[in-house]
Amino acid sequence: MTEVSQFFMSLFSYTALLIPIGALGLFRWAMWLAKRIPALFYRPIKNDFDTTATIITPVYNEDPVLFRRAIESWLANKPDRIIAVIDVTDTTCMAIAREYAEIEVLPIDIPGKRAALAAGVDATTTELVVLVDSDVIWEPDVLKKIKMPFIDPKIGGVGTRQNMYPSDGNRATVWERLADFYLDIRYADEVPATTRWGRAVSCLSGRTAAYRTTLLQSLREPFLNETFWGTHCMSGDDKRYTCLVLQNGYNTWNQLDAQVYSTFNPKFKGFVKQRIRWSRNSFRSDLRALWQGWVWRHPYLAFMLIDKTVAPFTLLVGPVVLVLSIALGHWSLVGALLLWWHVSRAIKVWPHLRRKPADWLILPLFVAMTYYMSLVKAYALFTINQHKWLTRAVAVVDGKVQRVSEADQDTRVTATATAS
Repeated sequence: MTEVSQFFMSLFSYTALLIPIGALGLFRWAMWLAKRIPALFYRPIKNDFDTTATIITPVYNEDPVLFRRAIESWLANKPDRIIAVIDVTDTTCMAIAREYAEIEVLPIDIPGKRAALAAGVDATTTELVVLVDSDVIWEPDVLKKIKMPFIDPKIGGVGTRQNMYPSDGNRATVWERLADFYLDIRYADEVPATTRWGRAVSCLSGRTAAYRTTLLQSLREPFLNETFWGTHCMSGDDKRYTCLVLQNGYNTWNQLDAQVYSTFNPKFKGFVKQRIRWSRNSFRSDLRALWQGWVWRHPYLAFMLIDKTVAPFTLLVGPVVLVLSIALGHWSLVGALLLWWHVSRAIKVWPHLRRKPADWLILPLFVAMTYYMSLVKAYALFTINQHKWLTRAVAVVDGKVQRVSEADQDTRVTATATAS
């Protein structure tokens, strides 16, 4: 009788573990297919449309070698103007920019990236303004391709396809390669899907995005004065511009054949900090969009925003089941879980693995980081009112973006969040 009881108890515990992980797995696969299927029907817009365009790049303590490479790649695209809005403290990059006769240098003494972007947009007189990070390297046909969607007067902003560029220009670290994993996932599923269904991409990445100049100029005040729970927003400029464009009745498009390359932090600490900042920006923007209601004019996008908000927390069920399986001695379930995680992730990141076959070797690390990122996003949500840059020594102090020392930055951020 005891052996029979133990058998049924073991069977019950095994079934109790399988049901939630199985149900959750079916749900996550359904959500992936809801993105993957429409993404298969995406095609970039191709035509002969042309118009005038100005490149705006906000510059702050950029690596000089990388800045030169970026400049030369932009010049190869032959824009009508290039305006480098350079922080007055960055004398090195200011000197580099002035070596190029085609570049207009606009020094700025106001801290923060948003002020620099707004100043550049204000100085633009062409039909389009292209916002570009100072470390971004373009392919020779990027400008030509991102102009094409603007043949449609309803399109207000156009994004590009990004991949990782090694920070030292040669060999990428494992954390840079993981960043490339995440980029390929985004540009294989979510971005083409939201572009194809509804022409409403939730974020045109600030690495390179083009907009109608007069539209951005009309959005200056809400862009510079964004707040969340009474605290001035400092980062998340690309999400803010994209949401304002959609909110004002325009569509957004991603031109995925326009290829650019950007650097990422090569160390684990920087990788995690960057993800925390991006997650906070996304939570703030997405929750506001859902609350304000304008996003419901784009049902598919609203559906995706809801899923992005809850998905990180549903993923945490998997590790919980794994730990319980180990504790209960269900080793067959432990093995099946670990195997399935690797197989399922390989299927979902197949476009990246096909492009970078060497990254099969770090697939186990990617699987582990997928679950770790769920904890990171949970932390970001619970610290949503902290505003901090990884690469800029600025912080929100007394409701304003101000310069601070790097040593003082954490103190200022924590104090602001506590007060809020």
